[in-house]
Amino acid sequence: MKTSYVFLADGFEEVEALTSIDVMRRAGMPVVTVSINEGLEVTGAHGVTVMADSLYSDNDYSDAEWLVLPGGVPGAPNLAAHEMLCRELVAQDERGGKVAAICASPAVVLEPLGLLNGRDAVCYPGMEVPTPDVNWLDAQVAVAGNVVTGNGPAAAAPFALTMVSLSLGQPAADEVAAGMLFA
Repeated sequence: MKTSYVFLADGFEEVEALTSIDVMRRAGMPVVTVSINEGLEVTGAHGVTVMADSLYSDNDYSDAEWLVLPGGVPGAPNLAAHEMLCRELVAQDERGGKVAAICASPAVVLEPLGLLNGRDAVCYPGMEVPTPDVNWLDAQVAVAGNVVTGNGPAAAAPFALTMVSLSLGQPAADEVAAGMLFA
């Protein structure tokens, strides 16, 4: 199975990042956390500091299952400012690889890169970028081909379970959800 990467920047939304990591790992998916900082320590928007598995330069993303972007402010703007990550997101989309972003990240990272053009998407309410190129929905999670978006912390589990479903099938997602008492 291919590896998925969850990118962490100072100011990331802890619930969104850690729920995605946890749910995907419960499903048996290999997940590597990636600090875009100079060091492995990354501090979330609410003061929770985590130790990432790797630095951005430690990984080859060319065969990734998922590239996952938690939201948070200033986490999402920090992700958007990382030029190498932005280039990799575009390359992942161009090769049909899976990209997932939640909360502020769809609007702050994916939309400026053109990765939401012609697609349904969601983001944190009020952060929608007014453009005719994106069909902003009022939902927790949106799936548009190889791109999954979530609207915020309350959508963290459905967002993560959607990634599991798209990678391993709905029965695998249902099993993880049942184990977490969602079903």
